[in-house]
Amino acid sequence: MKTLKVKLTFTEEVLGTCSANPDVHREYIASKSPDAATIEDEVAAVGVEQVVDKAMTIFPREDGKPFFYDYQIKGFFKDTCSALARVPDTKSNKVKAYKKVIDGLVFPQPRKIFIELPKDQTIGNCQRPPRAQTAQGERIALANSETIPAGSFIEFRILIMDDGHEKLVNEWLDYGQFKGIGQWRNSGKGRFTWEAMA
Repeated sequence: MKTLKVKLTFTEEVLGTCSANPDVHREYIASKSPDAATIEDEVAAVGVEQVVDKAMTIFPREDGKPFFYDYQIKGFFKDTCSALARVPDTKSNKVKAYKKVIDGLVFPQPRKIFIELPKDQTIGNCQRPPRAQTAQGERIALANSETIPAGSFIEFRILIMDDGHEKLVNEWLDYGQFKGIGQWRNSGKGRFTWEAMA
């Protein structure tokens, strides 16, 4: 078992992923959470009383400070491993049942990973027109998300139950320079660099 301490520094702005509408957020969390006791904590962390537009995606907060949940980092690992599994000669290409490996053997900590914004910068806003091809033709809507600026960073630990998976985790973190965390990551939002910390 090994604990890796890391710092992720965002090279592009990151878009929030939590619904500002408490009913939508509660229903989503209820559908995903194995532990009903965490639902109200997560809904409360959204802090919707601070948000005017309940259709936007936001960052959860504690005492006004934005954070990521540990499962958002796990989600990044799963998305990354799935992509890299298609690339020959990567470590991810050799992992069988990668979701079970990540769920059972890789644990970002703590539960709430607080975001440090650059000095004199604040949470912003990004509006964009997502397009979708449907049976009725192309559809365009307006999406709105809170953003944290490039230069923001997070520090956290990754508990790796099998020491042999450390290089695999490093590979996933390296991929963050190409595809990041948060909403609209396919456009380059949420990209980061990382470093191991002592």
